[in-house]
Amino acid sequence: MSEEFEIRNKVAESGLINFDLASLLPKGERKGIDLKEFLFQEMILKEKDFREKVEAIHTEEYKDTYIYIYNSVDTIIPLWAYFVLTAKLTDVAKKIVFGNREDLEVILMHNAIQTYDFGDMRGKRVLVKGCSDKEIPENAYIELVEQLKPMVKSLMFGEACSNVPIVKN
Repeated sequence: MSEEFEIRNKVAESGLINFDLASLLPKGERKGIDLKEFLFQEMILKEKDFREKVEAIHTEEYKDTYIYIYNSVDTIIPLWAYFVLTAKLTDVAKKIVFGNREDLEVILMHNAIQTYDFGDMRGKRVLVKGCSDKEIPENAYIELVEQLKPMVKSLMFGEACSNVPIVKN
């Protein structure tokens, strides 16, 4: 093929680093535990009954999962109850948080961003992928900018063909 008609990937030649935030999402099953199931008549926490129900949990079903603990009924749960439940599952679960599924995802992405080595992006032009087939918490984008702004030459958001400039150092 003559050079006149050679197909070139100008994006690849530009030195632009394409970064997909979804690549940081930890893999693994997410499971919720509703404290309502541990309450007497779904209303009252009786310590003896609560401890018996926690002890009856088959921990194998939570092995290597990410767990979020929540309460879907309007009742007061003493703090020690979270301690007891977490102590039962902490040896098998990858991570346990209080809150809903979205809270879990925010915490998982926070941890992933804080521990990721962005060193190969220092002084480079970085394009953060705009579309993902996975749901990314909005806070992750904020944290990503905090990490990348001081180190990159430029930061953009979107796709190579149409992006929004964010930072130019």
